[in-house]
Parts: sequence; C-alpha cells; structure tokens
Amino acid sequence: MRQGGLHRTDTYDRELDEIVAACDGDPRSALKALLLVNEPLEQILNCLNAELVEHISRHRRQTLH
Repeated sequence: MRQGGLHRTDTYDRELDEIVAACDGDPRSALKALLLVNEPLEQILNCLNAELVEHISRHRRQTLH
C-alpha cells in the first residue's frame, strides 16, 4: 500500500514532465508558464483572504455591540 504523499509526488512528476514536454523540453519555459498560471490564482486567493478578514472583522464588531 502506497502512502498518499508518494502518490501525490508521482502525480506531480508526471504533470511536470507533461508541462516541460509542452514547452519543447525547456525547463525554464515550463517554469515561466507555471509562474504565469500561478499569478492570477495567487491574486484570487489574496482577494478571498481580504474578504474573509473583512467578514471576520465585521462579525466581531457585531458581536461586541
């Protein structure tokens, strides 16, 4: 029986191989592509986090009054 972490690593390795292959075998291009894909996802997470912080802050103010 395999541990979940090992399976995940195998999956990441396969996915990374596919990305590098899609970038004509250039690891630098693959890394750049991953960074470009990650950037808007990071922005979304930052926005969601800011909304969550605001929601929690608003909720705390309401419960204090």
